[in-house]
Amino acid sequence: MTTGLHLIRIVGGGEFSCGEDESVLLAMERCGSSDIGVGCRGGGCGICRVKVVEGGYKTGKMSAAKVSESDREAGYALACRLYPAADLLIEV
Repeated sequence: MTTGLHLIRIVGGGEFSCGEDESVLLAMERCGSSDIGVGCRGGGCGICRVKVVEGGYKTGKMSAAKVSESDREAGYALACRLYPAADLLIEV
């Protein structure tokens, strides 16, 4: 894989590629997959909540009502605000 492009694998689901500057949710939609629920795409509704099992990532602004600080520490994030820094394994 080229630099900045990472493999996203979903436990019990599919896999797709995602650039570091693209959210996991948008990459999933671009690749024609539907493993993650799609809602507002803005970090507020919580429909696309996932748990990162393996891999490095950064997140954008998310609703604290949907992903608390303790949730973040446990690896939870909203896929619409999840950006890979490495290959990821996620649970939906």
